[in-house]
Amino acid sequence: MLNPAVPSSPKHLLRRFTVPALLALSLACPAFAQTAHIAAVANPPQLKPLVFAVGGRVLPAAAVDARFGQHEYVCQWPATYFEAAFQGSAVYFETGPGDQILHVTLDHQPPIALVSPAPGVYGVTGLTSGPHRVRIDVVTESQAGPDTFVGFAIPPTEKPLNPPHRQRQIEFIGDSHTVGYGNTSPTRDCSEHQVWATTDSSQAFGPLVAAHYGAGYQVNAISGHGIVRNYNGSPGDPVPVAYPYVLFDKKDLYRDPAWQPEVVVIALGTNDFTTPLHPGEKWKTRDALHADYEATYLHFLQNLRARYPRAFFILWATNMAQGEIESEERRVMEQWKATGESRVAFLPIDNLSFTACNWHPSLADDRTIAADLEKVIDAQPGIWAGK
Repeated sequence: MLNPAVPSSPKHLLRRFTVPALLALSLACPAFAQTAHIAAVANPPQLKPLVFAVGGRVLPAAAVDARFGQHEYVCQWPATYFEAAFQGSAVYFETGPGDQILHVTLDHQPPIALVSPAPGVYGVTGLTSGPHRVRIDVVTESQAGPDTFVGFAIPPTEKPLNPPHRQRQIEFIGDSHTVGYGNTSPTRDCSEHQVWATTDSSQAFGPLVAAHYGAGYQVNAISGHGIVRNYNGSPGDPVPVAYPYVLFDKKDLYRDPAWQPEVVVIALGTNDFTTPLHPGEKWKTRDALHADYEATYLHFLQNLRARYPRAFFILWATNMAQGEIESEERRVMEQWKATGESRVAFLPIDNLSFTACNWHPSLADDRTIAADLEKVIDAQPGIWAGK
């Protein structure tokens, strides 16, 4: 979702690794052949906060940051992003603790990766004087704990501009396939660290679809979690249990009246069905698992419909697990339509290579999924209601 005019915050998921605290990187400025530098700033100059827009679910922390004069924000669902605009030649941002990879994009230049940046202030300096847009994407997952982002700031002599605003909204709900788990990996064999290093949620199919329509987006997905059962029977809240909350500690319900997506895309079932049941799990038979999955998924969809009364829903599934995922998710859609629901479609996607980490969708697969989803969206007349 997009929350304009609010500062925010990120952190990271899979594991903790040490990385350099100071990063000096460069990118070409679009107007002239000057060079902009990104570097940690131990003693930042006098600054004024810059209003920015937030994509995703964020929670304001109690503390007010002394240097930026605004609340810190925490987030945990993947693919959170922050955007601002200004007129000048420098911009600063501050991150909090967390093992994360941030992608910093200035104007239309390729993103620069900050890998596990140390908490503190970073400056983007040496820009041509003029209007600029700056964006930060959190591209890693953060199951282990929330991430923190303080915000953007500019020197007092520079001019703040209105942050980007997108009227269209799309929400993506799912598991690791929706997260973009290990999607940039050239191999299926990955260590835990390699999964972390090669996960890029900004290149997953959800942000690709959103970019195609110029839409703001939320990615509310958890790798390894399903509708009623997690991968191989592992512990943790299934997605419908965690979904109502801003963070995974389930202390604060997520509420934002401005977030009313026109499209909601869901894929859940991979973790419910790709592994056999084990002794001690509550389902004694596959049929019992199917019945629980269908009933819980249908209830989840009905709650989502109450939350988003105007949205068009797309349920999609792969043919993994000998087609069990696809057949079960299709069955849920049919049950939902039998209650009178009409604004829903089912999309089977059976042509993926799964060549990324641990047999996950690759970047090419993400593009395939995005293209198939766009065909379904384009087939719905008036889906954007004039936006």
